[in-house]
Amino acid sequence: MTQSYRYISYRAEGALAILTLDLPEKLNGLSGPMQAEVRDVLARLQAQQQVRALIITGAGRAFSAGADLADILAQGDGQAQAEHTYRAMLEQSNPMIRELRASPVPIIAAVNGIAAGAGASLALAADIVVASESAGFLMPFIPRLGIVPDLGMTWMLPRLCGDARARGMLLLGDRIAARQAAEWGLIWACVADAELMDVARSLAARLAAMPRHATAELKASLDSATRSSLDEQLQYEADRQRELLAHSAFQEGLAAFLGKRAPVFP
Repeated sequence: MTQSYRYISYRAEGALAILTLDLPEKLNGLSGPMQAEVRDVLARLQAQQQVRALIITGAGRAFSAGADLADILAQGDGQAQAEHTYRAMLEQSNPMIRELRASPVPIIAAVNGIAAGAGASLALAADIVVASESAGFLMPFIPRLGIVPDLGMTWMLPRLCGDARARGMLLLGDRIAARQAAEWGLIWACVADAELMDVARSLAARLAAMPRHATAELKASLDSATRSSLDEQLQYEADRQRELLAHSAFQEGLAAFLGKRAPVFP
């Protein structure tokens, strides 16, 4: 199945789907219309059962250079730019990140080039991030623009690589190479450029073979853990296991384990 869009491309291949940010002449800058199209894909995936894993990547030499600054400049003076950006964040950008994080379909970001600013936030909001050796992550918010990181960056980055590294990355704005990002725990893996999409597809195929509801359950569990004490989280896990152990997926997994075979989930 292929869906027609203007700023992204999207195609489904059985249980896998690939969303490509497709404005290479602007390094896939995250304009409002592009974000709306990403959200449309996420909404469609929420309402169907066939696609069970999504890969997000970028066309050309960048994953995404971040916010479309030309769009901000076109709004007029500084106050008009500020109000336009504020409304866009509340109405489009922030919902997009929430929907990525909450998607029942597991999402892999295949970072093929620079992921800067909001583009880095988009990549890191995925469930699994793999990057090519030539890729990198750049946080220009404070040293180059005098603004705070956004689209969840200040929430995600310390959780991924620790407070000291997060502060250094955000204050200094140095480009972090993909290999260093992997060593710091910022991403899952750094791979050779030529292998990026093959690795992403392989990971997506593994995710697609898992019970669909389990992905949503894991995301909800991790989200719960960010706002719970240990005792509260232990109770949460027990409550969820009480329901999930009776699910047909667990029964199939148990039978497969005892039968020494791979599970085939419904």
